[in-house]
Amino acid sequence: MAGASDPQSHTPQTPGSGAAGDQPTAGAESAHSVEVAEGFEGAEGLARSVPSVPSVHADAVARLVEAQAVLADALAAIPVGLLSDTEAVTALSTVEAIGRTVDAARVSTATDVDRRARVLGREGLAWKMGCTGPWDVLTRVTRVSAREVKRRTKLGDAVLPRPCGGSSWLPPLFPTVGAALAAGEIGVETAELIVAGLQVISHRVAPDDLLTAERALVASAAGLITPETEDLAGAGVPVTTDLIRGMVAQWQAALDPDGILPQEDLFEAKSNIGFGQLKNGLYPVKGGVTPELFGVMNTLFDAFLSFHARPAFPTAEEQALMDSGQMIPGAETAGTDADTGPDLDVIEAELRERRADTRTGGEKRADILRALFEHAARDEDTPSMGGSAPTVMVHVNAADLASGVGVGWIDGVEAPVSLKTVHQRICDGGFQGVL
Repeated sequence: MAGASDPQSHTPQTPGSGAAGDQPTAGAESAHSVEVAEGFEGAEGLARSVPSVPSVHADAVARLVEAQAVLADALAAIPVGLLSDTEAVTALSTVEAIGRTVDAARVSTATDVDRRARVLGREGLAWKMGCTGPWDVLTRVTRVSAREVKRRTKLGDAVLPRPCGGSSWLPPLFPTVGAALAAGEIGVETAELIVAGLQVISHRVAPDDLLTAERALVASAAGLITPETEDLAGAGVPVTTDLIRGMVAQWQAALDPDGILPQEDLFEAKSNIGFGQLKNGLYPVKGGVTPELFGVMNTLFDAFLSFHARPAFPTAEEQALMDSGQMIPGAETAGTDADTGPDLDVIEAELRERRADTRTGGEKRADILRALFEHAARDEDTPSMGGSAPTVMVHVNAADLASGVGVGWIDGVEAPVSLKTVHQRICDGGFQGVL
């Protein structure tokens, strides 16, 4: 079977395939005629271009078409906004369960058609439908992007039985994921996370261990109690997809601990931070950091964003007195003028300031990062530039500064800054007149 990397490489090459009128039609000895659709009319036009051959499975397809109409009527009848809380949650859960089942069928049917369309020559589905290749067939029939088609077929190749020439089939690479997906117990996103995470380590881990990890992850995602999960806290409660992502990483580390160090060395070399081109007044920050650096940065951000950044704890002497009963927390300063911690007025003032702060979390992190850089620039241990500390040089025309109309410019930056920023810089670091 041809590979899946380049759909154009599987384009059927037939003489005179450019126009529909040049395509051969079967003679009287044929059981049916073969036509190539002209001016495709979506899935319907493509369907009419495929020879209609009686099949023992025709009833199953007919029932599927009937079920589509029934389901559409049932979904349209849901009085969204008028249901009680319980009914609304039940409707959401039911629709989501239906969606998981439909998504699984999307994966299986797309993979099946993809494999049929990869057969070269006149026996291939792509030639019969007048398409250039398997992705052309799938995108026209499904009306989705090539990216989504690739996503479905990639997952299908991992969780469905694989053809092995003739009528032979190989078992799926991840049978437990495939079974749970088909049963609607897990969604496509969860299945992709498990498959992608285990494929990374599959060539370095024993098959039995890989299967154990697969079963445990599927059971956790579906809320099933299995031998792999029965001793875990929360067994039987479905785990969200976001938590599954972390559990996959934990299984990777447990099954392939030797793979973490090489990965760290590799990712350390790839860690980078850069800036893109100016767009909409902002320079986009690009790059990536290692888990270690992310932890350092995130902890620092949390420390600045926390309301109680520096909680007060009793000293060892005070703790000993409290343990012996000689000191009662709070009683030793009651009714006195001793310092009992932050003044309530100060706390209330900080709370009012926080309520008035409309910055998002991302905006606050950007301000924290700027403050850290400014602090580092003033630190005496920071390397100097030309004998002086790193200094941001802002240029502004004196006449513009006096009139309040104009902009400033920072050395090395092609985008201008407002006079408000110029005034802030003058207040912070002073200025030097150049005539």
